[in-house]
Amino acid sequence: MVTTLHSWLRRNLFANPIDSILSILIAAALGWLSVVLLHWVIWEAHWARIYESLRLLLFGLYPVEQTWRAWLALAVLCTAVGAVQLPWSRRFGVAIWLTACGAAVFVLAPPGLDRWGGLLLSVMLTVVVSTASLPLGILLAFGRSSKNPSLRACCTGYIEVMRSVPLILVVYWIWITVPLFMPEVSMSSLARGMVGYTIFNAAYVAEYVRSGFQAVPRGQREAARSLGMSDWTISTEIVLPQALRVVQPALVGNVLDVFNGATLVFIIGLMDFLRAGQLILADPNASGQTNEVYVFMFTVYFVIGSAITFGSRRMEAHMNRSTR
Repeated sequence: MVTTLHSWLRRNLFANPIDSILSILIAAALGWLSVVLLHWVIWEAHWARIYESLRLLLFGLYPVEQTWRAWLALAVLCTAVGAVQLPWSRRFGVAIWLTACGAAVFVLAPPGLDRWGGLLLSVMLTVVVSTASLPLGILLAFGRSSKNPSLRACCTGYIEVMRSVPLILVVYWIWITVPLFMPEVSMSSLARGMVGYTIFNAAYVAEYVRSGFQAVPRGQREAARSLGMSDWTISTEIVLPQALRVVQPALVGNVLDVFNGATLVFIIGLMDFLRAGQLILADPNASGQTNEVYVFMFTVYFVIGSAITFGSRRMEAHMNRSTR
């Protein structure tokens, strides 16, 4: 192991004099910053306010007596994530994940969707939007690749429009127009925000999937046609599985974009994790803990983002090994 570490350091950090100097300077700078930050975290920072406001940061205005629902939903989702990683469950991975998402929403729904807040809101918004965007994005990708001119034009127009406008505009537009055009429909602000975010993100998912279609060799389609397969069978049973396999890391990475973009729901009056931190700082008694609040939120975002990125890279490495 020591030999392997020495080889890696020599190959990546000390391959030549310039690399060696840069590596030493960067390591010294990072070491100094780590010491300063660690000293501030242990001796100077005051974390009492974070501890007192932890429930607001994690759950927002979710009822105290119903907090067990949030922990149960988290346990269900974590169990599903672990289950789909097992070899025997690969065939049923989609069904397991959809069941877990439905169960989590069902468990959390009784107190009211608009009571969700804090990190709970950010995580569940990410889960619902990412899950709902995938099938819609696949359909849009098929439509854009269709031989039907009208269908292709409609799907292309939808994708290009969604990719040309900001997310905050789409979410706000859906939030306003649903009560105007469907006044008889009672839909919570969170549900409308999820719909707006889903139709926006589906356009990006469609482009990922379409790039996967283009990566599938044309010869496989021609061979399938020579065997008498229909276009639908070729698309769903031959092209789509291979396309999803190719773009799987990109789709998982897109989940990180959804999570980071969840902060924009403040425009429709929802309180996500970042907004909860800002509400804490709005209290005059917490005005001196600005650094502590933002460092805590940065750490949480970094940990969750790193976990998603790690999952994406593991999927990519597994895909590379299985295709050799």
